[in-house]
Amino acid sequence: MRVTVIGTGYVGAVHAACMADLGHQVLGVDIDPARIAELAAGRPPFYEPGLSELLKRALDTGRLRFTNSLAEAGRFGDTHFLCVGTPQRPGSDAADLTYVDAAVDGLAPHLSPDALVVGKSTVPVGTADRLARRLHADVAWNPEFLREGCAVEDTLCPERIVVGVRSVWAEARMRTLYAPLLAAGAPFIATDPPTAELVKLASNSFLATKISFINAMAEICDAAGADVLTLAEAMGRDPRIGPRFLAPGLGFGGSCLPKDIRALTARAEELGQAPAVAFLRQVDEINTRQRARTLGLAEEALGGSFADRNVAVLGAAFKPLSDDVRDSPALAVADAVRRAGAHVRVHDPEAIDNARSARPALQFALDVAKACEQADVVLHLTEWPQYRELDPAALKAVVRVPVMVDARNALDPEAWQEAGWTLRAPGRPGLSERSGTPCVSW
Repeated sequence: MRVTVIGTGYVGAVHAACMADLGHQVLGVDIDPARIAELAAGRPPFYEPGLSELLKRALDTGRLRFTNSLAEAGRFGDTHFLCVGTPQRPGSDAADLTYVDAAVDGLAPHLSPDALVVGKSTVPVGTADRLARRLHADVAWNPEFLREGCAVEDTLCPERIVVGVRSVWAEARMRTLYAPLLAAGAPFIATDPPTAELVKLASNSFLATKISFINAMAEICDAAGADVLTLAEAMGRDPRIGPRFLAPGLGFGGSCLPKDIRALTARAEELGQAPAVAFLRQVDEINTRQRARTLGLAEEALGGSFADRNVAVLGAAFKPLSDDVRDSPALAVADAVRRAGAHVRVHDPEAIDNARSARPALQFALDVAKACEQADVVLHLTEWPQYRELDPAALKAVVRVPVMVDARNALDPEAWQEAGWTLRAPGRPGLSERSGTPCVSW
């Protein structure tokens, strides 16, 4: 089939490459000429494992190319995927649909009579109905469920494919588009557009709630002398709960979960259903509070003040296997430590360039040892696999004081304590009592 993908950011670039890999003729569209040039040369504009190889393979087959012309897209495709961003609206919790509306307005004059417009962007419920009235065309919604760091796998081996359609014809076309994935056993859920629009927001809001719940329990564990990791393990053994997303620590960030819970809350208020999701504001507050709690652990480890102390920060991306620093808890904490008077050096395996652009006042190091040189405390803020594999004894030789704040609860405490480190972690007050070296007071 002939497919266009409008918007070649994170979702669009992955979707375009994967659709070509499934055998479709694909045209990627973006208004940014520099991005189009990079993609046409086989260079993704962001770090995502496996995407570079997939993109080059798709380009080599001739099934994928890129343009900045919506007119060309309208002439080329019979199915048009909307993959533009829907950021949080300035001064509001609601989603900003400026890019969605602009893409639709630009595409509308060029649509063929049998065109199907398919939204993948995360939008408020009711958007598909509104766009259908403007386009006088069939509009379906097919939300994306990509995890940064696993986006290629999530597209080619999806846990589910959800399509909100208005007609048997539209459902049949979507089944044809995804035929190779359906043949491989991917679940296909056909529903109406409003339900499909809600699925993504509801899923992200539930995951955010689960993360904030275990972080709330971590706060109680700190006060009660309990261990949140053991608590989470015991809870996760219950099949009704499960272990995923019960990882206590610094909380969530990025471009999806924070804005999606706010967008769902805002839309519920517009629909007169604010009480139904009032708890999501508390979820948001708990998540934001984890940043201050991490600062408190670090400040306590330094004897009560950051002033003129050397602080090493491991991690700048909002999650591992990504260079995305949008609403990154790690970067927010690093900058707060700097503003509190500390000398901060940040390391990240992939996100240093983006972090430097976002927080130019911070200092960055290209290797862990350099970041930790003469550090009075080390903050582990993004759970990259490389950090779990660090040699505690070797790192102890370069710091001034061997104190680690493991804000992600991801390091092996026994290994670090045996090497002479003091560990602090949210929800685990017993760690410092078992440490081999006492925290230093200044």
